[in-house]
Amino acid sequence: MPTTQSRPTLGRIQVLKASGVLAEHLREGILSGTYVVGAALPTERHLAETSGLSRASVREALRMLEVEGLLATRPGRGGGSVPQLPGHDALQRAIALFIRGRHIRFGALLEVRGAIEPPLARLAAIHRSEADLAELDAAQAGMEAAFSELPAWTEGNIRWHSAVVLASHNDLLIGFWKAIGPLRYAASGLDEPHNSPAVRSAVIGAHRRVADAIRARDGAAAERRMAHHISAYRQHIEAQTSPDTELATLE
Repeated sequence: MPTTQSRPTLGRIQVLKASGVLAEHLREGILSGTYVVGAALPTERHLAETSGLSRASVREALRMLEVEGLLATRPGRGGGSVPQLPGHDALQRAIALFIRGRHIRFGALLEVRGAIEPPLARLAAIHRSEADLAELDAAQAGMEAAFSELPAWTEGNIRWHSAVVLASHNDLLIGFWKAIGPLRYAASGLDEPHNSPAVRSAVIGAHRRVADAIRARDGAAAERRMAHHISAYRQHIEAQTSPDTELATLE
């Protein structure tokens, strides 16, 4: 008796819109350097004529790339759509949406800092320049000068940690650090009321020890000292604030 075999089924085929195909072409051209950053793209009319698409499809493709941060609109004669490389703000927007949508908690931010700041201090010790050391010293001096003025002291503290990150000269980690910058600023308000003179003195001392290791190009010591500093901060802040606090509520 012949057996019946089920026929393979063909799923629905997704066909990209014409504007999406053009956007992908232009996106690849910008990222590969075919379209020069800072030099205007061909006009909408030219893109429509050469691609065979409608002006509406061309405008939609350009809007898509503008939302992605790959195009800027330059007004006036000689203006138009100008290619640009993605900035930190694009990553910041994506992370902010992720945090709100997934209800990311304050404890996760503490874990991220503990995971990346010690290795960043090690990289800073390896790659730092004299200009990086000058920025570290300036941030430290600003903190010490603002010892009794909590808002200014907090600003100096954030500046110092950012100086360590920048001294790593790792663009990807720097981009991520800048993207979570608003969250770090918002979270700093949690511990500010609890920053006693003793706590501030301890932080200043910890910063000096990390900076000394960075100056000496001692990566292992810089990483170890930063890990100790971040751990001490975490113990301090978790005694004041629940790690389950949603980050979105701090913005």
